[in-house]
Amino acid sequence: MEDPKVSMSENIAAFGKVVKVLYPWRSALRLTAVAAALTVASAAAQAPLDIRVALIIGNSAYVAAPALENPANDARAMSEVLRGLGFQVVELRDGSKAQMNAALAKVRESLKGKQGVGMLYYAGHGLQLDWRNYMVPVDARLNSAADVPNQTIDLGAVIDTFKGAGTRINIMVIDACRDNPFGRNTSSAKGLAQVDAPPGTFLAYATAPGNVAEDGDAKSGNGLYTQYLLQELKKPITKIEDVFKRVRLNVRKQSQGRQIPWESTSLEDDFYFNDGVKLAGNAQALAASQASQPEPVVNKEQQRAAAFSLEKAAWDQIKDSKNADDFYAFLLKFPNGNISEQAQLRVENLQKAQTVVVANRDGIVPQAAAARRSHLGDQYVVDLIDGFTKVRRRVTRTVTYADDNRFEMDNGAEIYEQTGVLLKNRFGTKSPGILGVPADMAVGKKWRSAFQNLRPDGVLETNYWDNHVVGYDTITVPEGTFKCFLVVSRGQASFAGGFTTMEARSWFDPGTLRRLRTERINRNNGRITENSIAESVSFKSGAG
Repeated sequence: MEDPKVSMSENIAAFGKVVKVLYPWRSALRLTAVAAALTVASAAAQAPLDIRVALIIGNSAYVAAPALENPANDARAMSEVLRGLGFQVVELRDGSKAQMNAALAKVRESLKGKQGVGMLYYAGHGLQLDWRNYMVPVDARLNSAADVPNQTIDLGAVIDTFKGAGTRINIMVIDACRDNPFGRNTSSAKGLAQVDAPPGTFLAYATAPGNVAEDGDAKSGNGLYTQYLLQELKKPITKIEDVFKRVRLNVRKQSQGRQIPWESTSLEDDFYFNDGVKLAGNAQALAASQASQPEPVVNKEQQRAAAFSLEKAAWDQIKDSKNADDFYAFLLKFPNGNISEQAQLRVENLQKAQTVVVANRDGIVPQAAAARRSHLGDQYVVDLIDGFTKVRRRVTRTVTYADDNRFEMDNGAEIYEQTGVLLKNRFGTKSPGILGVPADMAVGKKWRSAFQNLRPDGVLETNYWDNHVVGYDTITVPEGTFKCFLVVSRGQASFAGGFTTMEARSWFDPGTLRRLRTERINRNNGRITENSIAESVSFKSGAG
């Protein structure tokens, strides 16, 4: 596997080569310059408009608890990097509650009425109480749960303060999940609580809910999470989601699965910390130098086809590997690609997470990513509803083959990997398979998938899907009433002579990730060719 730390210029050059293969009539044009210009334009379009203000807090010297090694260092380093990225920074190290409140008020005034970007970075002790998360000032003396609201800073109140100032985007980065040194009576659970991001907010935690993070060591100078975050922030023209995906991968690999960062997002707009000018100007300089050159017209579909070809070629080299490092490298290169969610599941299967999966506020314990999905004899009873005629037809589907790697429904009518990746169904055979459920299903989660589909009629088509977990929704199906994840998916199947657009809404049980209801509409040249609904009637496990 090639080194994932490929420079921007190498990525652009690779893009150009693929576009030349796909579109040879453009070979005389400066394709690499166009790729750079397109990327830079998407970032720079929003960057100059941002009013960026960051509150940076690093608490190490606690008066009623052992000192922490790195938070003050983390705050110092984070402030330096964010200033270089155009943030106005309010920095506080070893802050008391009064000082933390004063710093927050200063940030609020700086953001007020400017529709800017508000960011909080906090390193230090943190704890949860009654499903709320708190930052602990250095002067806190916590002896009971009653002390927590009075002596700490509620993270929810920080978000409310930012939103009250009229921010457009809120970013909350919390490296505060160390072991609670203040005693069991001060916190309702270990680590921090799982909180879904409110509108316009990106939440990032150093480790998964209910788990603790490593503080790092004196030699590194920074906490494990923050040292990788500092590294990724400096890379040019990377979406915020990709920044934190790479951080998560590096932390997971370095800790051998003991610490796995967690994010929740409700952002609708793209955000880039580094627009390609600040801290690293290579891509911007390249685009500027080519500005006078003729530019070919490369539309969105051509871009996506070229990107998928690159990614699939890399995937085909490692897809059968038993070495987790191969999939780490793939994900660092393609953190938000069309096959990245499958690579995440391969990492999970090859290097099991050492974190504890805890129940959410509704008491639901999410299914582990690498859990086996099906067993021989599993039986699903489903109602299929024709959207045109409303006729309901009941069918029974049975797992007729299962091992540790894959399972088959109805003697091979449908074939899946045990991770839930679909390899074959009535529409054709997929390469790579299509993932219906990601490794880390959560509200706000977005993922893409692409695959080639060989249809039963021999036509080869390329499918692209964009998926979004839009929230929780309570539904009633013949099997019962459930509070589910609602996933909205939109796709397109391209083939010689035309294309089909696809829309789907799916409801998944959070505890088992079983699909309980699906609504699907396909259109060809604007005409609806499929309108169907599937609802779960019952499920019987064959596990015994």
